[in-house]
Amino acid sequence: MTIDHPAPLPPSGAVPYEKDFSLRLLRDMLRVRRLEEKCAELYGAGMIRGFLHLYIGEEATAVGALHALASDDNIVATYREHAHALVRGMDMGVLMAEMYGKYEGCAHGRGGSMHLFDRTRRLFGGNAIVGGSLPLAVGLALAQKMQGSQGITACFFGDGAVAEGAFHESMNLAALWKLPILFCCENNLYAMGTAIERSQSQTDLCAKAAAYNVPARSADGMDVVSVHDATSEAVACVRTAQNPLFLEFRTYRFRAHSMYDAELYRQKAEVEQWKTRGPIHTFTARLKDEGKLSEDEFLALDAAALAEVEHAVAFAEAGTWERAEDLLTDLYTATGQTT
Repeated sequence: MTIDHPAPLPPSGAVPYEKDFSLRLLRDMLRVRRLEEKCAELYGAGMIRGFLHLYIGEEATAVGALHALASDDNIVATYREHAHALVRGMDMGVLMAEMYGKYEGCAHGRGGSMHLFDRTRRLFGGNAIVGGSLPLAVGLALAQKMQGSQGITACFFGDGAVAEGAFHESMNLAALWKLPILFCCENNLYAMGTAIERSQSQTDLCAKAAAYNVPARSADGMDVVSVHDATSEAVACVRTAQNPLFLEFRTYRFRAHSMYDAELYRQKAEVEQWKTRGPIHTFTARLKDEGKLSEDEFLALDAAALAEVEHAVAFAEAGTWERAEDLLTDLYTATGQTT
């Protein structure tokens, strides 16, 4: 027996941004979508291996949130983090090379899809462990507080992580120590293949944060405007008060949990209904209605995204494999301690 999650009404209302910023949001959502569609194709062809978790359908969440953060803010993500890395500024070719396992990747091909990392952009990695990003984010935020930094830490995790002990420990410490951390819960209603109603007796995730005296809010994760506005306000609160805040993005993935997922836990009709709320086409329609976007401009943005993807694939395919004699580098320090 499956649980039905009917899609809410599409977003409405004027887009409160200037044309340039509005098109930047649309551009990044298109870049994420086209990249991941290509990744799915390459995975089927055996060019990308291991695990692959796609973000298709959730683009508004990463794009809206990341554009509300500053360059000196820390970001910690999950194993579904291609969008976060791309929007944060990671070169798409470097990202794709990592997916291929090539030396030119961000982790020299050692991390793959679930471990994208770029210290220069303060992207402190995807994490293959459910809830694994939470205690890391607490440590990063503690360091920022001790150093007197004005930056904050944004920690992304799914609804399934809220059932982990690490979530409760992290919320408690963040509240006790008054840490500048924004907990960003990407609630896509299914923890792997389990509907949230089947795994959690309390499905009001904001209530769980409030139990630790952490202010909590929700936003429509399918609407890039709702996400960006809610995140901008939350970031300002965390930065000013130097206290944690919990922000839930109610979103939905259109693809299976991973490329290995048979997806027997939800009805196809439910997925199709949610697709009518797709963040790209609903935002595109609003911009067109307001005269901020023409069809030619949309096609040009899409063509640019497709061209960037093809360039990234070519870069990855031309990349090199790590030399066998270098396989033990970056594992141990000169004193024999692990790094």
